[in-house]
Amino acid sequence: MEIKDIKNSLAWKILLNACCILLGVVFLFSGFVKAVDPLGTCYKIQDYLTAFGWTDFVPEVIPLLMSIALSALEFCVGVMLLFRVQRRYASAIALALMIFMTPLTLFLAIMNPVSDCGCFGDALVLTNWQTFGKNIVLLSAAIVVYVGRKQIPRLVSTRTDWMISLYALVFVLCLALYCLNHLPILDFRPYKIGVNIPESMEIPEGAKQGVYDTRFVMEKEGVRKEFNLENYPDSTWTFVEAKNILLEQGYEPPIHDFSLVSAETGDDLTEDILADEGYTFLLVIHRVDAADDTYIDLINQVYDYSTDNGYAFYAVTSSPDTDIEIWRDRTGAEYQFLVADDIMLKTVVRSTPGLLLLKGGTILNKWADKDIPDEYMLPDRLETLSLGEVYPVNNWRTCGICLLILLLPLMVMVGQDIVFRKKNLST
Repeated sequence: MEIKDIKNSLAWKILLNACCILLGVVFLFSGFVKAVDPLGTCYKIQDYLTAFGWTDFVPEVIPLLMSIALSALEFCVGVMLLFRVQRRYASAIALALMIFMTPLTLFLAIMNPVSDCGCFGDALVLTNWQTFGKNIVLLSAAIVVYVGRKQIPRLVSTRTDWMISLYALVFVLCLALYCLNHLPILDFRPYKIGVNIPESMEIPEGAKQGVYDTRFVMEKEGVRKEFNLENYPDSTWTFVEAKNILLEQGYEPPIHDFSLVSAETGDDLTEDILADEGYTFLLVIHRVDAADDTYIDLINQVYDYSTDNGYAFYAVTSSPDTDIEIWRDRTGAEYQFLVADDIMLKTVVRSTPGLLLLKGGTILNKWADKDIPDEYMLPDRLETLSLGEVYPVNNWRTCGICLLILLLPLMVMVGQDIVFRKKNLST
């Protein structure tokens, strides 16, 4: 059978459309979850750069720009394939991405420089070998779509092609910028609002426990050494950073790295804070030197409010003592500082600074720096305010709103295009 006959067969047309839908759905989903959490994708790109030893050559802003650009590109390609617009460009970009990603994920699977590729963010975590297998399927689909790109049935006329593509781009960029400036509208991480941290740290009875060691990098007279809780040094040493080291693999609960240690004394305050049945504010500043102090007045107001009402307030960072002192001098901070693992703090809240409200170890609410409640939102004690309760989160409702905002204008465009074509045919 000749190639021309194959391309005209019903089986080929079914395969072509199935591959087009598969690629469109995967790219749309991948771009969407990246846009919802642009900082998470940025951190994953930074992990890649660190693994390959490129961090010294790439400016810090580049991973964030790459995160937004990648999410926008994948999302737009997904919309184009599903709505059958810009078929030549969409098929070529999809194939180019898969040609690049498939060998890369094979390398990751063999060498394992990072634990997962981050292709679906925290929404769906795959192992490196699972990711490679997925990319083999997608590469095959991309080849089919590219070969048959001229046979993909057109849904709308060329006059509407650019409108659909442009709207998809505007939608995904607005989504990414909103989530970057506030917090992700969908939280796929273990530190979601409503989660009880102690319960998420529990290990089922009989399960093998992983063994971790919290290490503290300290410096004295230009010499750096690592210490643990048992041999934490005196105050003549300066704190540099904290990190959790996996010593022995075991059952890993959703939260396994939550540890809060006093920056001044080295005392482990994790259990005390999680067991506190009162309200506790945690100001998360994963790196003080990179933190924005624009909204420091709001932070200080919340601190004053907490002290006036007898609530606990801590700042948590992975920064060294010198940076903490600079922050105190710059902002007039009087609150106690705790130190924790940098990766854990990035996972807790996608903002620096970001604010958490806990009660009995349960996360009641989270705010980005610009959304921290002001004095008008805190007119009384938390016990009498809705802010003192678990903030209601409905992910299905959020997804429904996003789909409505995306699909309604697109369907209107498709509808008006059909009407326009019918009028032209009738005339």
